[in-house]
Amino acid sequence: MNVMPPKGPQQQVRARLLELIKSEDLGSEGKLPTERELADRFGVGRRFIRQALDALEAEGLVWRKQGKGTFAGQPMDPMGDLAAKVTGETNALEVMEARLCIEPELAALCAQRVLPEEVARLRMLAQRQWEATDAQAMELWDGSLHRLIAQCARNRPLLTAYSMLDKIRSNPSWVRIRAKGRTETSLQVTHSEHTAIVEAIAAGHADAARIAMLDHLETRFAALRDELVMEKMC
Repeated sequence: MNVMPPKGPQQQVRARLLELIKSEDLGSEGKLPTERELADRFGVGRRFIRQALDALEAEGLVWRKQGKGTFAGQPMDPMGDLAAKVTGETNALEVMEARLCIEPELAALCAQRVLPEEVARLRMLAQRQWEATDAQAMELWDGSLHRLIAQCARNRPLLTAYSMLDKIRSNPSWVRIRAKGRTETSLQVTHSEHTAIVEAIAAGHADAARIAMLDHLETRFAALRDELVMEKMC
């Protein structure tokens, strides 16, 4: 039997910050407590808090605004209000259709414009998603990977369209449906598809990145459609 070594202070702080982010107890703005408050709460020096927040910011899980503090997720896009309105007028399959139109092109542009340090982040996020052990964490890392690809495409109109879809698909009932459709086999397929996307981007192959993203989303589209059929039958 393998015994996991005890976590050091840095790992413990990171784990507790992730729990805080996933708990959704941060208010409507998603603002985290100050570094001083977090240090007091976790019983560690502010250096550990700052290092952990730096890492989470690099992963796209938190963002900072000068003079305002640290917030979970990414800055609110102006399309957020529109997304909230659209959510009640669309469905999960329509959103997947829209993703199929937009995200393959974002992946292709990303392959042409991504920076070396961003490739390293993409690989890390794909690995984090694969190692995740609960549905919330899987959603967290999956969303972060796709969001970073969209950001690295460096096309503001496409990013805005993606941000709206990303906001809509965060609907709790749709998250629950996606979670129900996950199996050990589907998780392995997702990891393989994510790896293919990232490596095509890393190689600078726009066409390969486009095809890899299309293949991935078509797989998820089929799984979502099957799960919705099962829900109707129950």
